[in-house]
Amino acid sequence: MKRRRKRWLSLGLIVLASAALAGEPVPMSVQVKSGQVLDTPSFLGKVIARVNYGDRIPVIEQQGDWSKVTAPDGQIGWIHNSALTKKKIAMKAGGQNAQSGASGDELALAGKGFNSDVEADFKAKNQNVNFTWVDKMEKIKVPASSMQQFLKDGGIQPAEGGKR
Repeated sequence: MKRRRKRWLSLGLIVLASAALAGEPVPMSVQVKSGQVLDTPSFLGKVIARVNYGDRIPVIEQQGDWSKVTAPDGQIGWIHNSALTKKKIAMKAGGQNAQSGASGDELALAGKGFNSDVEADFKAKNQNVNFTWVDKMEKIKVPASSMQQFLKDGGIQPAEGGKR
């Protein structure tokens, strides 16, 4: 009888400890040069904070491919999991700038199978194509506020990317 009681007591302690740990935010490192914390788990969400390479930010919860985080300025919002790593990034001083990770745009394109090798291969196979306008379009920077206004004016309500 004592043995059974000890087992139940041990099991109860394990369950209580697990429940206590489950509520604790998990610290993650930003692995992109600069990232955006958004108000919704969607790439079309409003930018509410910015994070930089090496920042340690606590993850409050996860929803699909998105993590709810607390930014360094205290704002709570969403960031895509591709911008985060469990590894602690140590910034090292030295004669050169520390190597930074890929940008958020680069990670998004790489996730879709597009990278500089794919682009070079495409250009080699399509030498008669003029990429001047593509190169010009790539240099256009549209502020997030303008994108938000465009969506609002068009009555477009983007789906939240992390919800299933």
